Amino acid sequence: MFDLNGTMIDDMDYHIKAWHTILNNLGANISLERTKEECYGKNHELLERIFPGRFTNSEKDSMSYAKEEQYQREFRPQLKLIKGLDQFLEKAHQQHIPMAIGSAAITFNIDFVLDGLNLRHYFGSIISADNVVKSKPDAETYLKCAAALQVDPANCIVFEDAPKGVESAQNAGMQAVVITSMHTKEEFAAYNNIIGFIEDYTAPWLNEQLLGA
Repeated sequence: MFDLNGTMIDDMDYHIKAWHTILNNLGANISLERTKEECYGKNHELLERIFPGRFTNSEKDSMSYAKEEQYQREFRPQLKLIKGLDQFLEKAHQQHIPMAIGSAAITFNIDFVLDGLNLRHYFGSIISADNVVKSKPDAETYLKCAAALQVDPANCIVFEDAPKGVESAQNAGMQAVVITSMHTKEEFAAYNNIIGFIEDYTAPWLNEQLLGA
C-alpha cells in the first residue's frame, strides 16, 4: 500500500509552498516550517486547524481546489515517480501482489498523478480523502485499502513518508517502510511498526525482502 504525495512522487515542497501562499493570503501569518507541520490529513482538516470555525464546507472546497490547481500548475513539469518505483511496481505487478493507494489527497489530485504517469492499472484499490470520514493518522484509510483488496491488515506493508502516515499504518496493524523524502529517521522514533527506511526504491534489501528479487 502506498501513500501518494512524498512517497510515490517527490512533490511535498510544492504542496507546502502552495498552502503557505494561500494560508498567508487569508491572514494566517504562518511560517513555511509551521505549514510543513500542518500538511497532513484532509484539506478541510488543515483549514479548520488554522482557521477554526471560519469557513463553510463550500468555502473550504473552493480553497482546496484552488490550492490543488496551483500545485498542479507548478509541479506538472516535474511529474515523475521517485527513482526505482517504476521497476518496483512492475515487478510486484508481475508477481500478482495486490497493491493499493491510500492517500489524504482528494481524487482530483490522485487522478493528476495516476493518469499523468499511466499507473492506474497497478492498483486494485484507490482510497482518497473523498472515501473516508477520518483521515490519517486514523486507521480508516489503510483499513479500507485492505478490505478492498481482501487482504488481512496484518499481511500489509505500507509505504509512507510522514510520521502521521506511519501512525495511521500502525493504528491499522500494518508494518511500514519509510521513504525519507521529507522527514529524517529521528522523526519516526515513536513508532514500532517500521521495518526499514529508504531514500528511494532502488534499495537492494527492498527488492530482496519484499519481492524476492
